[in-house]
Amino acid sequence: MNIDLLRRLCETPGVPGHEHRVRDLIKSEIEGLFDTVEIDPMGSLLCKRAPRKAPAKGAAPQKIMLLCHMDEIGFLVSHVNDKGFVHVQPVGGFDARNLFSRRVLVSTDDGDFKGVMNPGGKPIHISSPEERKKVPEPKDFIIDMGLGEKTKDIVKIGDMVTMDEPLIEIGDKIVSKALDNRIACWLGIEAIRALGKAEHTSEIHVAFTCQEEVGLRGARTAAFAIKPDIGLGIDVTLSCDTPGVPEEDRTTVQGAGFGLHVKDSSFIADRELVKGIEALAIAEKIPYQRTMLAAGGQDGAAAQQAAAGAKAVGIVVGTRYIHTVTEMIHKDDLQAALDILAAYLKKS
Repeated sequence: MNIDLLRRLCETPGVPGHEHRVRDLIKSEIEGLFDTVEIDPMGSLLCKRAPRKAPAKGAAPQKIMLLCHMDEIGFLVSHVNDKGFVHVQPVGGFDARNLFSRRVLVSTDDGDFKGVMNPGGKPIHISSPEERKKVPEPKDFIIDMGLGEKTKDIVKIGDMVTMDEPLIEIGDKIVSKALDNRIACWLGIEAIRALGKAEHTSEIHVAFTCQEEVGLRGARTAAFAIKPDIGLGIDVTLSCDTPGVPEEDRTTVQGAGFGLHVKDSSFIADRELVKGIEALAIAEKIPYQRTMLAAGGQDGAAAQQAAAGAKAVGIVVGTRYIHTVTEMIHKDDLQAALDILAAYLKKS
């Protein structure tokens, strides 16, 4: 398993609208894997692999599209005051309870600068019991870069801010910020590597999309351009197999295999596609679990609804503590997701 690639993907900053550094890393990794590679006006990286064998009876090849979003949740600078404190607006969904006392990276035209994030207001030593009960909103947090008044000369409105945490391995798990959704970027690359010289009859598209965390924006334009017959939304999903969560809400269990995602608030997967991938997983002895979410969405929905529509399903990896710096996956689940994608594409 290429953990080094996953580490580099996760540790490269890239929030919605600022995916360029992640895109550049992916471009360097996919050299020779695709027949064409282009960047669309939104900033998504669109990669195509032509059929390696003619379809039966001269029919047009079906288009299979993997959608792998590049962006991570983060912030954009909204204001820098005269004392050098940086105010931000979130791009993506944060639970403010996870933002206290975080180290962050502020990416500017002059380079990356480290900072710390804390809410404005009184610290514990001088606050009242009532004040300590208040949970700030994300907009209430400020960033201190230690530069004082010089900050205004360096940081501009719209600069990117990301969490500053490394990827680590603990036991059978991988922990990092931005596993949502650099896992998908990793799978999009490694699945095509695994194809090797397979004689697939389908036209395979891997779209490394932008701005998913703010509304599937890059996936919508990419899917409209490609007009796939089949869309595979590659993403993480919840793994709430932890204390304090009812069994019916856990979504996935870590170590039980990849998630075959059949529903969320953005789409309902094609029944026959779900059954076909399920049968393939059983035949190939690849562990899997069906998954559903009551809320949230993913790029597979954009493929399903593009142009005249497509069949779509999600291939997902159960992740604990999503949208924090401690996102956690099981290596076996990641391997299972890679195995099913490689098996499906080889037979396509």
